[in-house]
Amino acid sequence: MDILIFIVSMGALIYGADFIIEQSEKIALHYKISPFVIGATLVALGTSLPEMAVSMSASIKGSGDIAVANVIGSTIFNIALVLGSVFIVSKKIKPDRDLFAKDSAWALFPILVFILMGIDGKLNALDGILFLILMGAYLTFLIGSNQVEEIDEDLAKEKFAWGKSSIMLLIGFVLTIAGADFAIDSASNIAREFGVSEWMIGLFLVAFGTSLPELTISIKAALNNNADLAIGNIIGSNVANFTMVLGLSSIVNTLNVDLSANFFDISAAFILSLMLVFITANKLYNKSAGIVLMVVLGLVIQNSL
Repeated sequence: MDILIFIVSMGALIYGADFIIEQSEKIALHYKISPFVIGATLVALGTSLPEMAVSMSASIKGSGDIAVANVIGSTIFNIALVLGSVFIVSKKIKPDRDLFAKDSAWALFPILVFILMGIDGKLNALDGILFLILMGAYLTFLIGSNQVEEIDEDLAKEKFAWGKSSIMLLIGFVLTIAGADFAIDSASNIAREFGVSEWMIGLFLVAFGTSLPELTISIKAALNNNADLAIGNIIGSNVANFTMVLGLSSIVNTLNVDLSANFFDISAAFILSLMLVFITANKLYNKSAGIVLMVVLGLVIQNSL
C-alpha cells in the first residue's frame, strides 16, 4: 500500500510542478519580473513549504534533530541532486543573469550564519528572529536586482488573467505539497520496515521527500529551457530553508545543534555550497558539473550509511 501511495504522490508532484512552472512564467512576463527572481521567491517559498511543515512539526514535538537534519539534508539534495539533474538534462544552459556576481554569496552566507549560531549548541528565538531578518534582506535584494528578460514567446501571446493564474498556481502548490507530504509518510513507513534509524530518515529520506518539489519543478523548468527559474529555485529554496524554516522552528521551540556530532553532514552541505559558488564563478553549467555533483552526493550517502 505504501508503495502505491508513493507512486501516486510522485504523480501529483509532477502535475503540480507543471502548473507552477507555467503560471509563474505568466506572472513573470506580465509584471516584467525576471524568471530567476520568480524562481528564487514565489516558487522557492512555495517548494520550501514541505520543509517548513516537517521542521516546525518536529520542533513542536521536541524532535529538534529532525528539524535541523531536514534542512541540512535538503541543502545537500538541492545542490547535489537537483542542480546536478538540471545540468544533466538541460541541452544548453546560459543564464541571462550573472549568478556569481549577484547571487553566489546568498548560496553560502545562510549556512555560515547557521554554523556561527550553532556554536553555542542551540538555536533560540533570538536566532530565529535574526534568520527571518536575513530572509527579508534577501527578498529586498532580489526585488532591487530584478531585470526584464525574455521568457517564452508562446506565453507572451496569451492573454493574462490574474484570477485564472492564481487558481492554477494554488492547485499546483497543493498538488506538490500534498504529494510531498504523502511521499514522505509512505517512504518513511517503507524505511522503518527495513530498520532504518530516525536520524537517517530525517537526514536523507525526509530531506529527499521535502526536496521533491524543487527537483520536479527545476527539472521541468530546465527541460523548458528556463534554467534561470530552475537555478533561482534552488538558491532561493536553500536560503528559505535556513532562514524561514529554521527561523520559525527555533522561534516555536529552541533547537539543539550538535556541530561536532554532525560534523560530516554539515561539512558536506557547506562544501556543496562552495561548489555552487565555484560553478557560478566559472560558468560551469554543463553535464560534467552535474555528474560531479551526483558523484559527491553518492559519496555523502555512502559515508553516512
